[in-house]
Amino acid sequence: MFDILIKTFSYFGFFLLGLISSSTVIFPLPIYGIVAISVHFGYNPFLVALSTAIGLTLGELTGYLVGYGSYKLAEKKLKKSEKYKKYKKLVEKYGAVTIFLFAFLPMPFDIIGMICGSTKYDIKKFLLITFIGKFLKMLAIVYGFYVAEKIFFWNKTSYCSKKGFGYWKGEAYCSSLPCQLRSL
Repeated sequence: MFDILIKTFSYFGFFLLGLISSSTVIFPLPIYGIVAISVHFGYNPFLVALSTAIGLTLGELTGYLVGYGSYKLAEKKLKKSEKYKKYKKLVEKYGAVTIFLFAFLPMPFDIIGMICGSTKYDIKKFLLITFIGKFLKMLAIVYGFYVAEKIFFWNKTSYCSKKGFGYWKGEAYCSSLPCQLRSL
């Protein structure tokens, strides 16, 4: 499903992938592998990170709006939860730093979005800080894979031999980025 989305819509597909992935509250879809290998197929790493981060940021509005719309219910039901109290205290005390760290690091961001919504945290600040964290995370993932591919596959002649070509959904492709560059 995701490969069709990316092949059909290109960078807009990465935006949609991010939007769909982070719109699911509590059960995020794993997109980091798809985003990481995108550079292998010739996508610009910066544009992949940017479009995915925009989609991820807008998708996080779901958690924020759930918290915003149900803050009275959330306060009643979650007052007893130790995790909720701990995260709420973090958001109230450190605000932007907490949002950034949860957006950048592999941590459960949905709960932070819901807490920000329930405490009526400024939505513009929430979106800006979330975007910065998600964008830097995507840059690290995409460029990390890009550099790793160059280090591990640049001098491997077997990838550019006749056997290095394969078929993916009926289309011929070379199995490494250097081979793709040499074929230009």
